[in-house]
Amino acid sequence: MYDYLIVGAGLFGAVFAHEAVAWGKTCLVIDKRPHIAGNIYTENINGVNVHRYGAHIFHTNDKTVWEYVNRFAEFNNYINAPVARYKDELYNLPFNMNTFSKMWGVKTPAEAMTVIEKQRAEAGVTEPKNLEEQALFLAGRDIYEKLIKGYTEKQWGVDCTELPAFVIKRLPLRFIYDNNYFNDRYQGVPMGGYTQIVEKLLSGSEVRLNTDYADFSKKNGRIAEKIVYTGTIDEFFGYCYGALEYRSLRFETEEFAEENYQGVAVVNYTERSVPYTRVIEHKHFEFGRQANTVVTREYPVAWEKGLEPYYPVNNEKNNALYLKYKEMADKRRDVIFGGRLGRYQYYDMDTVIAKALDVKKNELYY
Repeated sequence: MYDYLIVGAGLFGAVFAHEAVAWGKTCLVIDKRPHIAGNIYTENINGVNVHRYGAHIFHTNDKTVWEYVNRFAEFNNYINAPVARYKDELYNLPFNMNTFSKMWGVKTPAEAMTVIEKQRAEAGVTEPKNLEEQALFLAGRDIYEKLIKGYTEKQWGVDCTELPAFVIKRLPLRFIYDNNYFNDRYQGVPMGGYTQIVEKLLSGSEVRLNTDYADFSKKNGRIAEKIVYTGTIDEFFGYCYGALEYRSLRFETEEFAEENYQGVAVVNYTERSVPYTRVIEHKHFEFGRQANTVVTREYPVAWEKGLEPYYPVNNEKNNALYLKYKEMADKRRDVIFGGRLGRYQYYDMDTVIAKALDVKKNELYY
């Protein structure tokens, strides 16, 4: 018997395991993948730390979380400043004065505001009913058609007119020359990759990889006093109300015998005709000077059972379905549901850590 069976060796499960072990609890951590660290897993390919499941930049305004994660790795001062490519045009992200200057030749915030206000008025949208109308209402036609439309339609697999307006409740427009994608006070990437963080968090716990929870539970029965479950909540309950919807991803990674492939860590491709959404050159996350480089193309994929569920589709239908599962989950005193999949929410890394620490307080302190 263990005190906790933790399903999923990602960030939520690893943080909880670390805290539980520190309180003298015994933890068995299982994961269906052949490695720990979940979606933040990084592997070294000829000296380059590769983010296997897409770009992960740590950012937070929570000083407690920042100090916590820095106990397990040293972070550099990487600032996320991606580039958007539309045909042969390159634009800085997020939308700021560098973007507007390149797009319209304007030089001052007043000039940029004038162009955007004119295009908003021409769109004639007063009460947006879908994502397209919401984007036109907030940013005007040029920004929508060049930098939002194609990328969003690839990401979600449907036309913008079929997506609800709340997907982009607000669209930050910065009228300053600032390419820093995040406004958070603390930002960076761990030198040496993320896997080391999870390795340290899991020290003291027993870990079994290539282990599916459903098969494991059938063979082992009640092996722990409690379960910490970070898989998909609908699968846990046997899809009794039906399957929740997700979006999945496919990655193509390639190594090149050159020092610098694209000059920046992330380039977003905003045309719908380009099948991938972004190209990641991993060495730039750690300011690498290797003679080689590793590049990943990220393709959105329609999710089906058996594929990795990366993004919950939090529309009204799915949120209502999730609440049915949550009602069942709330009655299970022997199971703690956590992480993106267990809570059916898109969480940044800092939020995952904060929620794991909150669960620790409620579970271990009282």
